[in-house]
Amino acid sequence: MSNLQSNARFTIHTGKLKEFKALAAQAMSIVNEKEKTTTLQYDWFFNDEASECIVVERFADSNAVFTHMGNVGELLGKVLAISDLSLAVYGDPSPELRKMVTDMNGKLYAPYNG
Repeated sequence: MSNLQSNARFTIHTGKLKEFKALAAQAMSIVNEKEKTTTLQYDWFFNDEASECIVVERFADSNAVFTHMGNVGELLGKVLAISDLSLAVYGDPSPELRKMVTDMNGKLYAPYNG
C-alpha cells in the first residue's frame, strides 16, 4: 500500500474560527495549485458548532506528504497556534514519515491484510 491517508482533527480555540477558516482557505488554494498529482484528497469538514474541523487527506506516498508539509508547513504552524491537533495516519509510511508522525504525537495505523 503506497497511498497514505490521514485524518487531522483540529479543535479550534474560542474566538479563532474566522482566522482558522482564512488559513484553511489559503492551505486549500496552495494544495490545489501545487499538489495536483500528489495530494489525492484534501477535504475539510466542520462540526455543527464549528468548534472542530477534520481534514481528510490522501497522498500518493510518503514523499507526497513531505512535499505537502513543505508547501503548507508555515500555515500549519499558524493553525496550530489557534487550535489543538489530533492526527491519525493510515497506511505504510516511510521510516522518516513514521518519525514525523510520532514526533507530532500522532497515531499510526497499519493495513491489515488478514
